Amino acid sequence: MTTLGFRDDFKRFLRFVLRPSLARRVPRSLTVTGWLGDWWPNIRLPRLLAWAATLWALNIVVLGPLVLTVFELSGATHRISVHNLPWLQAILWAPVVEEMLFRFGLRRPLLALGLVPLMVVVLLNGLAWWASSLLALSVVAVWWLSARTRTPSANGYRWLRRYRALFPWVLHLSVLAFAALHIKNFVFDEMAWWMMVVLVAPQWVTGLVLSWIRVQRGIGAAMLLHGMFNAGPLSVAWVALQWLGD
Repeated sequence: MTTLGFRDDFKRFLRFVLRPSLARRVPRSLTVTGWLGDWWPNIRLPRLLAWAATLWALNIVVLGPLVLTVFELSGATHRISVHNLPWLQAILWAPVVEEMLFRFGLRRPLLALGLVPLMVVVLLNGLAWWASSLLALSVVAVWWLSARTRTPSANGYRWLRRYRALFPWVLHLSVLAFAALHIKNFVFDEMAWWMMVVLVAPQWVTGLVLSWIRVQRGIGAAMLLHGMFNAGPLSVAWVALQWLGD
């Protein structure tokens, strides 16, 4: 099996953004296939770290200065306190909920029809015990249904052909919705629309990469990368607090 270098992987990601397709362009890294292969991260750790590092670099070096400038001009504040870092929510809860809400349905559109409303309820209620229970039950139900998926009927094939034609719209709208969700991370009285766009630009770029990973590598890989990406800024903030505390 030919192993793609990261540069080739990145070029294929750019082509995917310009011309979204459900076709898998990346060779499978592991032997796990079928519905289980969708959940088992079908990507090796070095490649996953390379994607996480790329996202950190894009968000800090390229978009960071622009976001910081708009953040200061707008007078907005961030909801997350550096003295109370949400480790559990950022590294475990958010990757599962947000990937199930925004990206699981990219390859499983029929299951997403029932899943998305449930994930909206979970998202709105956060870490409440009953919402967490609903999340766990939803994941188990998706596993059960995925394992019992049969070959589509003739009508099913026609529906999937239509979905493939609409997939570019579905992809980009899901990424925009994912980015827009993160405007809630900021507190502000009034802000120009273009400032909001700039503030969530990092989430837009991150959403594109996570969508590529989900389509090519599976939902498990997207969740894992999402958690690793979120862990980066939290770790930097924690180290800075420790250093300043000394």
